[in-house]
Amino acid sequence: MASTAFPSRDDFAALLNDSLGGEDGGFEGRVVKGTVTGIENDMALIDVGLKSEGRVPLREFAAPGQKADLKVGDEVEVYVDRVENAHGEAMLSRDRARREAAWDKLEAEFTENARVEGVIFGRVKGGFTVDLDGAVAFLPGSQVDIRPVRDVTPLMDIPQPFQILKMDRRRGNIVVSRRAILEETRAEQRSGLIQTLAEGQIIEGVVKNITDYGAFVDLGGIDGLLHVTDLSYKRINHPNEMINIGDTVRVQIIRINRDTQRISLGMKQLESDPWEGAAAKYPVGAKLSGRVTNITEYGAFVELEPGIEGLVHVSEMSWTKKNVHPGKIVSTSQEVDVIVLEVDPEKRRISLGLKQAQNNPWDSFAERHPIGSTVEGEVKNATEFGLFIGLDGDVDGMVHMSDIAWGISGEDALALHRKGETVQAVVLDIDVEKERISLGMKQLERGGPAAGGTTAAAAGLNKNQTVTVTVLEVRDGGLEVQAGEDGATGFIKRSDLGRDRDEQRPERFQIGQKFDAMVTGFDRAKKPTFSVKALQIAEEKQAVAQYGSSDSGASLGDILGEALKAKSEG
Repeated sequence: MASTAFPSRDDFAALLNDSLGGEDGGFEGRVVKGTVTGIENDMALIDVGLKSEGRVPLREFAAPGQKADLKVGDEVEVYVDRVENAHGEAMLSRDRARREAAWDKLEAEFTENARVEGVIFGRVKGGFTVDLDGAVAFLPGSQVDIRPVRDVTPLMDIPQPFQILKMDRRRGNIVVSRRAILEETRAEQRSGLIQTLAEGQIIEGVVKNITDYGAFVDLGGIDGLLHVTDLSYKRINHPNEMINIGDTVRVQIIRINRDTQRISLGMKQLESDPWEGAAAKYPVGAKLSGRVTNITEYGAFVELEPGIEGLVHVSEMSWTKKNVHPGKIVSTSQEVDVIVLEVDPEKRRISLGLKQAQNNPWDSFAERHPIGSTVEGEVKNATEFGLFIGLDGDVDGMVHMSDIAWGISGEDALALHRKGETVQAVVLDIDVEKERISLGMKQLERGGPAAGGTTAAAAGLNKNQTVTVTVLEVRDGGLEVQAGEDGATGFIKRSDLGRDRDEQRPERFQIGQKFDAMVTGFDRAKKPTFSVKALQIAEEKQAVAQYGSSDSGASLGDILGEALKAKSEG
């Protein structure tokens, strides 16, 4: 009788493993096919060939928002999580099976960059969840649509295509985009539509968006840019001055770039060009009225008619206000009169003059104050070469340092006057083109050549002549004196007040004091210069010649004493 061998524990394990498909065919962690054997309390009993059946919730067999369509005898795929739980039942999952199958499919589609179908079914922070036939993906809020969407409710629970942007099976992460699909579709539509458009074509569109630089117009599936400069020939500061979002506008296609699919549009091209015949309408020298539309550092723009503006350069704004910002002369929307200076229709430029439409104050001054007339004004400024005097008509005249006073240096003459002082002067010259008025102050001094038109020579004075002079003014540099009772005025320099240093002090003289001096010469205006020192030297020579030389034994003092005695007796 053959002996019967009882199976060992290892043999039993091997037999059990064979019944479950062998070591290489284990059920756990695999998707297998099973049969529905019953439906109890929203649970489906599934037989996958194990010792016991497994239970799977019916909802796992239903699409989001729908009921499960399942009956006994149906064959389904499930995922075996565990062969047997604590109750002896197989742990099965339809969701896990669908997810694993979905991942296999999605990986292949992601590799091929193919579209996938899914359903938006929930909201999460930063976006939404999408069911990709079992696999859950994340849809960022920025990838829902081409433009921001306020309400996503109409898009939920509806099967629609998506593009996989990123996926990581190990971490279970999938990121999808609906926007990429829309952009691709839109690009296809644009490519088809752009082929039907041509430059110069006139078409209607709807304003979709407005920016500072223009407006985007929907031409029926493709957008075109209507730049602010192409809205109108007249100046437009912002597009909303003419159009609003939602407006239907008639535009002309200016340019089409088929590579970038960019379209440039224009509205002003449908209007007549106001620059046609501008040279005839605005001849040089014509006086016109216009409105200031814009002010810059270099000038102001004046609108002559809608679409035509001219520039008044800052140098042509005022006769008298130099180096002043145009905004301090005119203001925006101000109506002004201008003169046409230059017209260039090709460059669409007109140069205008504002000051030319007003009286030239230099001409007006010359008419009111001819050369030789006396004017009065305030010292506006003192420079190293003269004084600027403010005159009527808002013009300035200049007194050169050499024309401030007689007999002293220009530097000393400048020190005699201060800013804000009111002075009188004589008009010496007027140059209207260069806008210059030359004035003289010394010409008004008594005895000067401009004070009555008489010269020193005409008053009977000759060089080396001895005259009695009267002190008119005592200065640090010398004395201002007058010859005779009503003769010419002249100056005695400090060094000519005497031979000795003690005699050369101007402060030892008083106004009104009289003494003798010698005429030593005349300046360019024939005004005399006097010298006490020269008179003393001349008298010494005369005394020596008359009363004997110093070799005779008489002292110089004795000789001068005799001369003075003789002079007093005579």
